[in-house]
Amino acid sequence: MQLDTRNQYALILSGGGARAAYQVGVLKSITQYLPRNHELPFPVLCGTSAGAINTAALACYASCYHLGIRKLEWVWKNFTTSQVYDCTFSSTFNYLIANYFSGFRSELVRKKPSSLLNNQPLRKLIKQTLDFSRIERNLLRNSLQALCISASSYTHRDSISYFQGQPHLQEWRRQKRRGKACTIEVDHLIASSAIPIVFPTQKIGNEFLGDGAIHQISPLSPAIHLGASKIMIIGVDKETNPSLNDTQIHPNSAAIAGHLLDTVFADTLDADLERLQRINQTVSLFTPKQLLQTDLRAIDCLVISPSESIQSIANKYYDLLPSGIKALLKLIGVSANTDSSLLSYLLFEGPFCQELIHLGYKDGQANQDKIRAFLSI
Repeated sequence: MQLDTRNQYALILSGGGARAAYQVGVLKSITQYLPRNHELPFPVLCGTSAGAINTAALACYASCYHLGIRKLEWVWKNFTTSQVYDCTFSSTFNYLIANYFSGFRSELVRKKPSSLLNNQPLRKLIKQTLDFSRIERNLLRNSLQALCISASSYTHRDSISYFQGQPHLQEWRRQKRRGKACTIEVDHLIASSAIPIVFPTQKIGNEFLGDGAIHQISPLSPAIHLGASKIMIIGVDKETNPSLNDTQIHPNSAAIAGHLLDTVFADTLDADLERLQRINQTVSLFTPKQLLQTDLRAIDCLVISPSESIQSIANKYYDLLPSGIKALLKLIGVSANTDSSLLSYLLFEGPFCQELIHLGYKDGQANQDKIRAFLSI
């Protein structure tokens, strides 16, 4: 495959906390179609929240796709919740109490960002496992076209896509979204994965940032701005239709919290895909001469999503939840049988992640004809 043809391929990994383990399984399934020393088949990488961390890992190992997947799989299979945030009973509630009393301090006193959980362990893990200098080396080798990490700006109330890429790529600005060239570092990943209220905001430059999914009204936009015309998207949400009985019961706080997270991480992508389909239909009506007079082009998308409910899988592993988080979630009504997806976002435990990787691998194999045709392999 020629370099300019190869650079049209992009991978978008959405957010979803611990659910992002599913993405590793789908990506692992693609390794069986490629030689062991093959480069990353997606030179354009775009990630949000937990998906941002996965894409950054892939960018670090863009020159050898198999090695990158093995590294990612090892981390996810051996995950413990304590590697992502403080989760013992004492540390959880000491952190909450400290945040509560900081609210009584003067506004003139510099305060730490408040949140329910302390995600400093995640920062430590990223620093230990990712060598960000490899990203620039892979760009120089042309193994990578661009890495893009999306975050939400609480300062300007828009979506900002930080990208590190080839020199010809330009910044962009659109309604409620913009792209900014930079050197990707750990702060960008922490900002992108800062789930609102759950994790603290991150300051970069003069902006306070949070989870990239919050203001992301057009998740496909960064990949298209970075030159992609064939985009593979790995989601972490299975479409479900509520039963009649479900609609007869008032949702509790746990169900509402889970619904809000599902909406933040999934609904905008579904809407953007629908919009893209309409644009593709419009483009198909143009003659080649008319198409040259517009900025439009057809974009081919392949979406792989879980074939099973990740929420149901998470409920099986409820007892693995650390004591401090279990106590905190019980305050809002989350238990082993609660109809809330909140648990699946916070349960960073190896056995749960391993089952999600297995599910992703199985779904990748089930869609192998589509994937191979899409990637021309």
